[in-house]
Amino acid sequence: MSLWSGFDPLIKEWFLERIGQPTDPQTQGWPQIRSGQDVLISAPTGSGKTLAAFLHCLDGLVRQARTGDMPDAVQAVYVSPLKALSNDIQKNLERPLAEIRELAERRGVDLAPIRTALRTGDTNAYKRQQMLVRPPHILVTTPESLYILLTAKRSREILGSARTLIVDEIHAVADDKRGAHLALSVERLQRLVEQQGGELQRIGLSATVSPIEEVAQFLRPSSKTASVQIVQVGHSRPMKLAVETMDDELGAVASQEMWGQVHDRLAELIQQNRTTLIFVNTRRLAERVTHALEERLGEACVAAHHGSLAKQLRLDAEERLKRGELRAVVATASLELGIDIGTIDLVC
Repeated sequence: MSLWSGFDPLIKEWFLERIGQPTDPQTQGWPQIRSGQDVLISAPTGSGKTLAAFLHCLDGLVRQARTGDMPDAVQAVYVSPLKALSNDIQKNLERPLAEIRELAERRGVDLAPIRTALRTGDTNAYKRQQMLVRPPHILVTTPESLYILLTAKRSREILGSARTLIVDEIHAVADDKRGAHLALSVERLQRLVEQQGGELQRIGLSATVSPIEEVAQFLRPSSKTASVQIVQVGHSRPMKLAVETMDDELGAVASQEMWGQVHDRLAELIQQNRTTLIFVNTRRLAERVTHALEERLGEACVAAHHGSLAKQLRLDAEERLKRGELRAVVATASLELGIDIGTIDLVC
């Protein structure tokens, strides 16, 4: 059977035109997902895991959109432990959907709108209300926001129609309390779906970890673990690692001269690369280092990113870095270690 035999012609044409040839996680993952079983895809960042998980879901929605039979109901829930990744996924879904709709118009196919929505701690009250009035077909959220949705009657009602659950970066939560909390929410979602007579397919996305069987057990605990189909694709990337220190002897408190050397070296490294991420451990230090680098490189080259900044300022810094308008971003943990921020040449 051809890899594309089960997909709508619009999906196939869009993928080959816009994306190109499928990657290993996609060619191995799509048949398993199409079978309806729970699937865990383990592959390095940038290898196409997310589209491996989403394409079958998009295919089903496009088939419904062709007929105009698109109920106002959540059909897929995407959960990421990283808020920055959730923001990015929602935008990366809007683009393919717009391109597929444009392709359909060129082919004379009338498609009903396919909606997505983002629900995180940053989602304002108006958008939360709109989500309840007219539920999205694909809901993008975080573990904490999923828990909140499951505890309120009105939001809980819109989740029972879900048929696909995608848990991204699952390895990041599989062994901690946050993961245990998410596992409880997943089981509650499963119960809601079953109460409405449906079945919930679970798709996990993981970095290359070992033993992968333990992550599979987190995705589907109990005796059903054996039904989780594991797609494991791994390869190593070349990476240069260097440790640098100052010429002067280090002490308990760095002198102004030492900080000057640090900032000079960072500015030098930034100029040698297209994009640079610099991580610091406090918001105050993020502002301090940003100011020092702005003095050396110019205000248009560097931006700060931390939790005290407004959401729009953080997103603006991320987008400008991705577009190449910024040379460097100085961040705390607010940038979630740069996951899915785009191509980065250097991390300090």
